Amino acid sequence: MKIEKDSVVSLRYELFDSEGELVENVEDPISYLHGGYDGIFPLVEEALHGKRIGDHCNVTLKPDDGFGEYEHELVEVEARSSFPADVAVGMQFEGAPEESDDEDFILYTVVEVNDDEVTVDGNHPLAGKTLTFICTVTGVRPATAEEIEHGHVHEEGGHLH
Repeated sequence: MKIEKDSVVSLRYELFDSEGELVENVEDPISYLHGGYDGIFPLVEEALHGKRIGDHCNVTLKPDDGFGEYEHELVEVEARSSFPADVAVGMQFEGAPEESDDEDFILYTVVEVNDDEVTVDGNHPLAGKTLTFICTVTGVRPATAEEIEHGHVHEEGGHLH
């Protein structure tokens, strides 16, 4: 079966930075609903269209095609007293950007802690980077009517969110 709209695609992939360093390696296949459901990067989805099990794909993702440009305004310095006593670099907290009327919360990662302040970064760790996405198609099947209606793949045995 060829990959086409409303098919469930499974693949293994590797992600490399612009220096050729391995950023992520996924051995257990991931699955997404093909056809504009935002389950995978649009450029990767475009490159996979028409492929079959065993086919490979190699796509360069500029920041706008991947995790976006790095936004310096998403780095904030907060009072240490606003965080739990055990706050440490690498911890993550959900919050809204300062001076935002938006109700959309983003995930902030603690990047620095000192006696008085905590610095958090709301950018994805790969924001601003050019990446190479290399994958192998491991499965293709027609999506179920329920998957198409919900816009995502359901795990074997039922509906998981």
